[in-house]
Amino acid sequence: MYGWLLVLHIFAAVAVIGSAFMVPIIRRSAKTTDQLRFILDITSKLALFTKIGGTVLVLTGIWLMFIAKMGLTEMWLNLSILLSLILIVTIVGLIEPRTKRLAQLASERQGHELSADVGLAMRRISPMETTAQLLSLAVTVLMVIKPMF
Repeated sequence: MYGWLLVLHIFAAVAVIGSAFMVPIIRRSAKTTDQLRFILDITSKLALFTKIGGTVLVLTGIWLMFIAKMGLTEMWLNLSILLSLILIVTIVGLIEPRTKRLAQLASERQGHELSADVGLAMRRISPMETTAQLLSLAVTVLMVIKPMF
């Protein structure tokens, strides 16, 4: 049971951390309004992985803690949980609404070049996406290295 749960937990982590890390890189590659609309369409579909994966990640993580009788005794684990929750809130609560606004702006534009307001919206999302990337990297390092504090 523990082994299968761990595999599910790892797949969920890949879904969440992979999308948190790669979606901003893909989005920033848009050079035209058409490219941006296409990228936003694809990344909105990938957002489902973040939501489902995030839920599965937290639930399987808690379940694994209880099976292993770890509880909340390990500092690296507590920090990983906290950073994972902050990552999910950052993606769902901060990045996603701004991405929807960006998609709305992109859908209203007909020109080939990215307009100034679209560029500004992309620049405003960028620090939050960088934060999500750093959080995903920190969680990955904590889960792999399991440092003793």
